Amino acid sequence: MVLVEDSPIALEILQQLLKSSPEVDLVGTARDGLEGLEVIDRTQPDVVCTDLFMENMDGLELTQRVMAESPRPILVISNFVGKKDVDNVFRLLQAGALDVFPKPITGSPTDYAKVRDDLITKIKILASMKVDGNPQKLSAAIESSISSSFLGTNPQVSNIASSVQAIALGASTSSLQTIQKILKQLPRNFSLPIICTLHISGGSLPELVNWLFCECHLKVKIAELGETPTPRTVYFAPENSHLELDVQGKFTYVRATVTEKYCPSITVMFKSLAKYYGRAIAAVLLSGLGSDGAEGLQAISQAGGITIAQHETGGGLFGMVKQANSLNAVQHMLGIEEITPFLLQIVSS
Repeated sequence: MVLVEDSPIALEILQQLLKSSPEVDLVGTARDGLEGLEVIDRTQPDVVCTDLFMENMDGLELTQRVMAESPRPILVISNFVGKKDVDNVFRLLQAGALDVFPKPITGSPTDYAKVRDDLITKIKILASMKVDGNPQKLSAAIESSISSSFLGTNPQVSNIASSVQAIALGASTSSLQTIQKILKQLPRNFSLPIICTLHISGGSLPELVNWLFCECHLKVKIAELGETPTPRTVYFAPENSHLELDVQGKFTYVRATVTEKYCPSITVMFKSLAKYYGRAIAAVLLSGLGSDGAEGLQAISQAGGITIAQHETGGGLFGMVKQANSLNAVQHMLGIEEITPFLLQIVSS
């Protein structure tokens, strides 16, 4: 990986943290985006980590240049990508960054050490992801997959796809760009509701929903209490409650207990949808930190539904997908470019 950071102190601390992990190979550093482009071109890293605000060329412009010239996963590590910096976060995601990571507030080595494991895990996940900076190329791949009858060779899916009544989606912040790519390719007449739970910083969900609404053909909203899922709409769980369906198929909010690590929880939502829809649900679990979603995907598989997980290129599985795979909950491991045509074929079956 390459690290681009203009603060000598932060650069030194991050270098020491990253070098402490045998799984991360730091092949180059740079003090600004302009120098970063040269280092990236010379070393061809799997991942680029960059600060946001720098002289000569900032992290936003660096992200835009890298995604236009030589696409690869980008993680922005900055003091300005926290809960109060939603505009910065979405501008970076639109430019092609896959994730953001707030620097510790004090900037001391001790505080950096506290976030070391989370940072290294994020980098490992990003290194496994395939990035395509050309939306037209992605669209062509999707059209090609559809035209080749993607599901035609899979009897298990063909036999039950016609009964699917809803799509479930679970993801973390690192998958925001993947969510955007998947949803953007779905037509406005997509005939199933899509119900999502996302791990995201508090206060960011309304802006995310507005961003996706502008990017996609479907209606995108936060699920409301008592609302019934309808086709052509993408529903997101609220920030501070689990999202479930009651016995009448209407959305209900459930507060997390003190022992629960994730709120909203992908697993809680998946289990509720498995209970209500049974075999008539298809679920997608994207890459993310932790284990949330694994047991929920298992519940959907055991109920007879269709389970899909994002295939991480690079030879390894991490986090949520790894946990789901260890439970034998994943029926279909698909690359990013394969997920949308898979969902379209489910609808057309």
